[in-house]
Amino acid sequence: MKFTWFHLMPYRYLPEDFKDKYRSVWVDIPQNLYDPKIGHQLYNDYLDQLEFADRMGYDGLGINEHHQNAYGMMPSPNIMAAALSRRTRNANIVVLGNSIALYNPPIRVAEEFAMLDVISGGRLVAGFPVGTSMDTNFCYGEIPATLREKYYEAHDLIIKAWKEQEMFSFNGKYTKLRYVNLWPKPIQKPHPPIWIPGGGSVETWDFCARNDYNYSFLSYFGYIAGKKVADGYWDVMAKMGKPLNPYSMGFAQVVAVAETDAQAEKDYAAHMDYFYNRCLHVYDGFADAPGYRTVKTIKAGILGQVGDQAALRREGLKWKDFIDQGYVIAGSPKTVRERLREAMKSLNCGHLMMLMQLGSMPPELVTKSTELFARECMPYLRDLWSDYEDKWSAKPMPASERAIPAPVDFELKVPKHTNGHARPNGANAETRSAK
Repeated sequence: MKFTWFHLMPYRYLPEDFKDKYRSVWVDIPQNLYDPKIGHQLYNDYLDQLEFADRMGYDGLGINEHHQNAYGMMPSPNIMAAALSRRTRNANIVVLGNSIALYNPPIRVAEEFAMLDVISGGRLVAGFPVGTSMDTNFCYGEIPATLREKYYEAHDLIIKAWKEQEMFSFNGKYTKLRYVNLWPKPIQKPHPPIWIPGGGSVETWDFCARNDYNYSFLSYFGYIAGKKVADGYWDVMAKMGKPLNPYSMGFAQVVAVAETDAQAEKDYAAHMDYFYNRCLHVYDGFADAPGYRTVKTIKAGILGQVGDQAALRREGLKWKDFIDQGYVIAGSPKTVRERLREAMKSLNCGHLMMLMQLGSMPPELVTKSTELFARECMPYLRDLWSDYEDKWSAKPMPASERAIPAPVDFELKVPKHTNGHARPNGANAETRSAK
């Protein structure tokens, strides 16, 4: 089994009365709730956490794209991926977004992903989500009824740009380019592995099956509720005569590890409450624009991840409910590894995308959970699906052929006068050596 340490990069400091006082965490969240100085510290904390996950042996570092929200502060995941490409050595850089229908022209995605693959030495996993209704229809103003058509055309252009060895012209309905001549090209041939993040749309199952892409199910209801979607995907794969290879599916699961089950509740319960009741507080009018979900998906009875229906399913849930219903897998290392084995077997899933920083969780708890899982859970789960070939992970250059960033050799001068502001991470020295 493979493990991707997936970060949403939330804003950790929403007020306690946020759900009662404000309409939505997405689209029209008031700008006065954001402090850029806090944001500066959060971005750097979050990059530290992803870099730590690389050192702890996780297979992938996951990031994604969202707009105008406090749930996930990455309008450009490629910026984060560029930073990680230089500061990590081993893990795949799993960009579970770009929302390709939002780019005009979408050749920009082909270019930037190629750059990331080259910088990282072939460690990129390229994600192509359609994007949430909040991001696509409301923040970026795309028409719901034509969103998927734009998405498919953007996909075809990007794939052709990666594969073609000669310049070509592209005459699509939404994009017309006389000269498509991609520089640079990605290291991985014919292109990086492609994962398609989805929330349950039936069309996404078909698209992944036809193209042999990884279906990455991003669910916050946990593995028990997620089994319906997983079964739907595997039914489509079987009908198309595709191998039921667990590595062709990824699943996002909230995971938290502590010394004991009781300590896990003490450590993490408040942060889970913050996530489910503030970070997922989305006005129903933004959650599902008319025409965003197709009739086929609606008839399948698959509910959205946010909005009124999702909120009603979570209403009144406490820590024990989140655990019992599978929203969260948390506890001692033994509890977590046993439950995760059960969960991944029930889903037939080979790529676990782990949400280990959630909501308001501070860095010290994130580090503890990340390390405990790496040392005391991951080795016990590696053997799962060992009989299958993973064709959906990056295939990087040999480590011996990859460039190593030059060592830093300078002193960072810190001004004596700080205007009364605390130094980052409690630093008090007038100079900090970075070597």
